Amino acid sequence: MGFEIHKNALVALAAAASWGGGDFSGGMGVKAAGGRVPGAIRFVILAHAISLSLLLATLWGQHAVLPHGVPILWAMTGGVTGSLGVVAFYMALSRGGMGVSAAVSGLLAAAIPAVVSSWMEGAPGAMRLAGFVLAGGAIWLIAAGDSPESVGESSSTMALAIFAGVAFGIYFVALKMASPLGLVMPMAIARASSITLCLLILAVMGSTGTRSQPQPTSQTREAGHTGPWFGKTVLWWAAGVALLDTGGNMLFLVATRLGRLDVASVVASLYPAGTILLAAWYLKEQPTRRQAAGMIAALAAVVMITL
Repeated sequence: MGFEIHKNALVALAAAASWGGGDFSGGMGVKAAGGRVPGAIRFVILAHAISLSLLLATLWGQHAVLPHGVPILWAMTGGVTGSLGVVAFYMALSRGGMGVSAAVSGLLAAAIPAVVSSWMEGAPGAMRLAGFVLAGGAIWLIAAGDSPESVGESSSTMALAIFAGVAFGIYFVALKMASPLGLVMPMAIARASSITLCLLILAVMGSTGTRSQPQPTSQTREAGHTGPWFGKTVLWWAAGVALLDTGGNMLFLVATRLGRLDVASVVASLYPAGTILLAAWYLKEQPTRRQAAGMIAALAAVVMITL
């Protein structure tokens, strides 16, 4: 039993690393695409379309049959809430440093499944509960570390972060409930639902006169943004999201099968650490002492959760 819990947390940690890379790619892609809501939605459609094509190819190779039952509804719920959360989160990331907003989204994403897991699987032990609390503090330290870009975050950015955190929390629960469909099928259904919803949102925005695009800036021209869709630079970021985000989702599904939902969700919600480290490598943004302390606390939390 102890080995299964240990493997559960390790797989969830791998999911966090993959999600962190996907979020970094998403934030960079949406920023390159102009940083506006229509651009963010189109970017998500593009990334999820790439992901869906790979998933469908896998299902075709497996000779999969069409599923049925309640898990389909859970997979669709995951696709809808996940897409809304991703759009909101990428919008927040594109506005600058992760700041307090990423900490709030990470904490909510961990707290909601933890509450659901306690109701479904019973309360966690004292050591694991202490690990959850320490992980929450680590998420806050990592994502809310002192950063010039995080000063004076607007209320709208905070609202986006809160919305994204709630959506991610529901998404975690929905993926767990859809796990009887396997690993690939839930993700394919979720991606198809996500793309459908985003297309509907764009259609509504167009019908209400909010489709107009701003004139391309030098930044968007360099990124290959020449119209309502995008050029090759943004396409590369979208491909990164497709591979890393989908990989993280697969790993999270595996983690929920190996152990408790609260363990998987709390450990996986450490994904801001991956984004911070990638920003340090790619953008030369050095982590602060507070963020470094948060990463050390995160490692300690993972150890406590696996005991």
